[in-house]
Amino acid sequence: MIRFTFPRIVLVLTGALLLTYAFAVAPTVGAEGRGGAVTAEAKVARPRAPFPPAGKTFIGVMTDKGPHDFAPVDRFAAASRRQPQVMLFSEGWASATFDRTLFDRIRDRGMMPMLGWEPWDYRLDERARQQKLTAQQIDAVRSAQPSYRLSRIAGGEFDTYVRSWAEGIKSLGYPVAIRFAHEMNGYWYPWCELVNGNQPGDYVKAWRHVHDVFRAAGATNVTWVWSANVRYTDLTPPIATYYPGDDYVDWVGVTGYYGKYDFAPYLSFDGVFKKTITEIRSFSRKPMVVTETGASDHIGRKAEWIKEAFRTLPRYPFIIGLIWFEVNKELDWRIVSSPAVATAFADAVAAPRYQVTWSPDTFPRTEE
Repeated sequence: MIRFTFPRIVLVLTGALLLTYAFAVAPTVGAEGRGGAVTAEAKVARPRAPFPPAGKTFIGVMTDKGPHDFAPVDRFAAASRRQPQVMLFSEGWASATFDRTLFDRIRDRGMMPMLGWEPWDYRLDERARQQKLTAQQIDAVRSAQPSYRLSRIAGGEFDTYVRSWAEGIKSLGYPVAIRFAHEMNGYWYPWCELVNGNQPGDYVKAWRHVHDVFRAAGATNVTWVWSANVRYTDLTPPIATYYPGDDYVDWVGVTGYYGKYDFAPYLSFDGVFKKTITEIRSFSRKPMVVTETGASDHIGRKAEWIKEAFRTLPRYPFIIGLIWFEVNKELDWRIVSSPAVATAFADAVAAPRYQVTWSPDTFPRTEE
């Protein structure tokens, strides 16, 4: 039997106090010394999850109202019977300044904001459409904007503007995706190399320069999304010509639609996308996102196309997201266009593959 003499009692109490300090007090003091008050996150370390997780594909949405009016998003969510995890919205350089509330509104609805950042004056496009010009005339008007020539962007003439957005997005403190100057392999935007006095190689220079301005500002919460248009002809330059390199890109993207402008009675998902996807995969293994897609019902096969598209997607395990263009523009691409179309979409995205949740605590998955 141990006899508890006074010296032994003092020794036991001293040891207990030392253990209490080591396991309870010292970690708190250390945390305070490094950064002040201890937050709940510091006390309970929570591992961050990737977005989307391996084997999953997120569903996103783009509307004509963006974060200014969520009514179209609510209708989309009701029709699809699920909340989208990403929201793509556009802002043009000529008129838009950084507005934190637009990003926060999207975040507060449980969606990752994806900014379609467009170096042009989109109001010229709107005026051309109001004049009832032909599609070719509209493209000519919207693409001829010398003020936004790629060489001017790469040369730093917009750096003050770019830096203001970099600092604003950095201040958000949560992940944001930027799809900068998309569909660069076309001819309908002033940042396309085939128009507006742009020269071969200018697009890559402009992309890298904008990226470097963000990097210098410390805006490391950006996921950079490089997004080409599906190739309609082999007469245009290889898409790799416009690729700034894996060091400057986090997600590669592709835009494509099924509609009456496809010059074919019906084109499946593979008919629209496969050739371009294969080409992009030949020079980059970054995760891929279908950054814009939609289907029209011009021959009554819209619901069929949606069903077939979502059956096809699992064949491309590197496609981590699909963003639906929920807009009635030129053609009605929306899933709310008919009950049959809405049901087809809702049934498709009910599959386990599309059961994904985004939160500001997740981090974008940038590797396959």
